[in-house]
Amino acid sequence: MSYKKSLKVALAISLTLTIVMIPVLSSGCAVSSSEDNTVNKVKVGFSICYTGVAAEKGRPMGNAKLDCMKYINEELGGVAGHQIEVVWRDNEYDAAKAVTILNELMDKGCLFFTTNSSKMMGASMEIANRADFPGFTVFSSPVCTHPPQHIYAQTPDYGDDWAAFATNYLENIWQGEGKPRMAMHLLSNPTGYGALDASKALADELGIEILPVAEHTATTISEMESLTRIKALNPDVLFISSTPQPTSIIIQNAVDLGMYPGITIGCAHASFTKKLIDFAGADAEGVYGTFPTVRWGEDVPAMAKMTEYCQQYHPDDYGNMDYITSWAEGLIVAEILRLAIENVGVDNLTPQAVEEYGIKKLSNFDVGSLQGPVSYTPGDNRLTKFNRIYQIVNGEITNPSAWVEAPLIKYEDFDWFGK
Repeated sequence: MSYKKSLKVALAISLTLTIVMIPVLSSGCAVSSSEDNTVNKVKVGFSICYTGVAAEKGRPMGNAKLDCMKYINEELGGVAGHQIEVVWRDNEYDAAKAVTILNELMDKGCLFFTTNSSKMMGASMEIANRADFPGFTVFSSPVCTHPPQHIYAQTPDYGDDWAAFATNYLENIWQGEGKPRMAMHLLSNPTGYGALDASKALADELGIEILPVAEHTATTISEMESLTRIKALNPDVLFISSTPQPTSIIIQNAVDLGMYPGITIGCAHASFTKKLIDFAGADAEGVYGTFPTVRWGEDVPAMAKMTEYCQQYHPDDYGNMDYITSWAEGLIVAEILRLAIENVGVDNLTPQAVEEYGIKKLSNFDVGSLQGPVSYTPGDNRLTKFNRIYQIVNGEITNPSAWVEAPLIKYEDFDWFGK
């Protein structure tokens, strides 16, 4: 069966699963990097890009996961009567720092860890996989989970983004004849390369001509030269897989060159958030993008509590969908711990036990309907498979599509993968 035919679409309204509540007992706070060994605590590690070139994403995500840990510890009493002790560090979106932090988290007895980004997980995963130390990344690239080892993806990866956007483009936007010509502008790290991997695997089957690929760095200040080359190739569509600041520059440069409006622009989910609109302004009007969560203000079970904490502790993050991803991350962390404690008991918790009896026992966990249901499927380390297509209209991310479930692409079966 083709990828296009195997895409399963379900209306967002159908994802009205009941949020799973976590057993409660005592109260406390878990937003510090406490290093004591107080009883009745279970320890997890967060590697967060709070500063550095990706701080526009890492800071709201870090704020959200720590806010969620505060909620779980103080309002829900922790997990099965045990406080979650958080050890978090700022990796500054620096690969060398990410490796140092990972080793520290293991040394401090964390049961598992998370990262914000595919780049930071890419830097951490070789050591983590060798040590059988499980972790998951909120935003992922196929290289993080293929072949499947001890690293998991909270949301669909950047390859899934490309496939979802490309299929939607062919079905709902493309009006021409023959194959549309797609240009790709990619961040020169796993954020960009994940989308490229999907295009290599699926473009011929879907019927899309991929033009020579352009790359950029996270610190780019102009892409006029690369876009001038792309313009000369007469593309129908431009797909960008990057973070908000570089994506805004590419869009603004495309406007300056008279390419846009005219061609269609689509974005992977790493950049498609409020920060992109803040940076690009009116130039972003009409741009499409994928994102793996609902919007702020949607009528889903977890929205009210998340909104309460965001507005109380980090009001500047309200409206930024990156905050939603990591509030969901915090709920998933707690559910993994709950399952592990339920299955083996707190005294028998090890990283390996948490992976086997926590992560691998996830089954249709409803994250308050903030994103698709969370499950582990043998051979597929993506914990959520559902994406949405959005568009920027009147300065807002809106027009959500139905949820699109991304089938597994077995990248490891391609001889070019990882090279």
